[in-house]
Amino acid sequence: MDVGKQESPRTLMRTQRHPVNFQGTMAIMFCLELPMSRISDNADLFETPQSTVRPPGILVGCAGWSLATPVQPHFPGEGSHLERYAGVLPAVEINSSFYRPHRPATYARWRDSVPPQFRFSLKLPREITHQQRLRDTGDLVDTFLDAAGNLGDRFGCLLVQMPPSLPFDAATAHGLFSHLRSRLRAGIACEPRHQSWFGPEAADLLERFQVARVIADPEVALDPAPVQYQDIVYVRLHGSPVIYHSVYPDAFLRRNAAWLLEQHRLGRQVWCIFDNTASGAAVPNALATLAYVTAPQAMRFQRGGGGGGEPRGGGGGPG
Repeated sequence: MDVGKQESPRTLMRTQRHPVNFQGTMAIMFCLELPMSRISDNADLFETPQSTVRPPGILVGCAGWSLATPVQPHFPGEGSHLERYAGVLPAVEINSSFYRPHRPATYARWRDSVPPQFRFSLKLPREITHQQRLRDTGDLVDTFLDAAGNLGDRFGCLLVQMPPSLPFDAATAHGLFSHLRSRLRAGIACEPRHQSWFGPEAADLLERFQVARVIADPEVALDPAPVQYQDIVYVRLHGSPVIYHSVYPDAFLRRNAAWLLEQHRLGRQVWCIFDNTASGAAVPNALATLAYVTAPQAMRFQRGGGGGGEPRGGGGGPG
């Protein structure tokens, strides 16, 4: 299967960096005129999909909905942090589900706190991926999904992050993903972090169960095989060069937004989650990206020429 050539988020990070003042992000973003490379006319992540059904808007969000004081003016003044967050951003990744279980009533409350078009991505518990290492997980998966199912149609995607020490094993991976797919109609995205998960055998298995391979920054895999399941694009930006802390410069955000728009135009469900939360960079980066994908003329990007390496989905950091 031939894969279209286009720069991935990680490739985009190799462009020139520029310091950006994110205080008052929404007020200044349209005035920034930073140099950026041209975007290829053939900005395909994969082959053109067969489906002609256009998915909802690009799902831009953060890992968590905490709103620090500097960004609060960009959100409604009333309601819980989640209600205020969901009044502006269309998606969120729930990382707390990785560390501890939540009651069904908690998921129901979160569902009722957001508008109908809002979507949650949930991280599969570490007990399944890191402790059991995918083995004998049927009951754990059922318990988790029984509770998480109270999100209803706001349950947009399940994130399955593998530990760096877990090599690909076809039998255990098949067991987990076949069980997940039998229970779950929502999207599934896998973030592997061991090199063996980036070969063609793993790509075949993920395609079989309609599981997207996360495109993450920073990447961990060398020369990954092309992704094969193409209906979902799930980008996870952990922060680079300092993981969880670094602010992504505006030049990167513009080019990444243009790439996301092209994937959405091709009919894919597109997620872009900022996990650079430790120093408060995620929300400003997400706000800027949302503005660029909803008003792409503000980016003033030029098409044609350039190009770059194919998006490889080379895995990411531990968060």
